[in-house]
Amino acid sequence: MLRSMKVLVALGIGLASMLGYAEGASTKPNSLTAIDIALEPDATMIQRAEAVNARLLKVFPKGFALGATHHPHISILQRYVHTSDLDKVYAAVDRILANEKAASWNLKATKYYDIPWKNIGLAGIVVEPTDDLLRLQQELIDAVAPFTTKTGSAAAFVTTPAEPGINKPTIDYVAAFVPKATGKNFNPHVTVGIASRDYLKTMISEPFDAFTFSPSGASVYQLGDFGTARKKLKAWELKP
Repeated sequence: MLRSMKVLVALGIGLASMLGYAEGASTKPNSLTAIDIALEPDATMIQRAEAVNARLLKVFPKGFALGATHHPHISILQRYVHTSDLDKVYAAVDRILANEKAASWNLKATKYYDIPWKNIGLAGIVVEPTDDLLRLQQELIDAVAPFTTKTGSAAAFVTTPAEPGINKPTIDYVAAFVPKATGKNFNPHVTVGIASRDYLKTMISEPFDAFTFSPSGASVYQLGDFGTARKKLKAWELKP
């Protein structure tokens, strides 16, 4: 009897391992992660982004606050990748960044913009595209391509009990990032918050004090709702 029980337990553990249910398993088989390969802006951009974010929260308290779980960033490439291939993605990004001196780039912030969704809008600070940004983006597209998949679902994103949902425009945006937000369609920006469309129209019509800044680092994030950078998966210091 005891011997039979041991055999059953062993078979159960083996089956659980095969199905990905073993204790300590971190991912489900064939799971996907919605990633954002992003440049981290320096203090000049972060201070401006946080100031606008605070302004938007005053008029739309249901929005999100920039900070540890909503990092200000410049999205270079968003993709659905196989979770099991994340280490390969990091290695591919590392090879690209090793040949860049992105910390010496001078980038220019030129205006506000918003992306409409129902009666609200996702606001951002637009960054002027440069040859360096476009080159970096294409190199990353090519390097990460072997690990990507065309479509994903809400399960690929970061959610919390307080923010359990991922809206469909966010899911679709990642799926269509290449080619709809790349190359000639690339609109580099730093997302700064959410507000009503009426309020954002007024803000966008205001004079914008253009400024320059530089990247201070690069990261791979797991995305959250509205394309926010919720969970930092990997980070690099950039060479000047």
